[in-house]
Amino acid sequence: MKKGIHPNYHTITVVQTDGSTFETRSCFKNDRMVLEIDSKSHPFFTGKQMLIDTAGRVDRFNKRFEKTQQIRDTKKVPD
Repeated sequence: MKKGIHPNYHTITVVQTDGSTFETRSCFKNDRMVLEIDSKSHPFFTGKQMLIDTAGRVDRFNKRFEKTQQIRDTKKVPD
């Protein structure tokens, strides 16, 4: 391996949002990494995820689809 081109790979302490810590090896610039969000506080993992109002989007789509169907029906020429 060439010398001087690899990052400093060392042991760091990771502090999670609830205060628990663990040690791992990383190229992180400091010896201590404090997380702002992790699996204990992220809404996806805690089940407190906010749902986007998709019903309003579906209703708008259905209204547009009905309009295009009406236009298509009026343009049909009876045989």
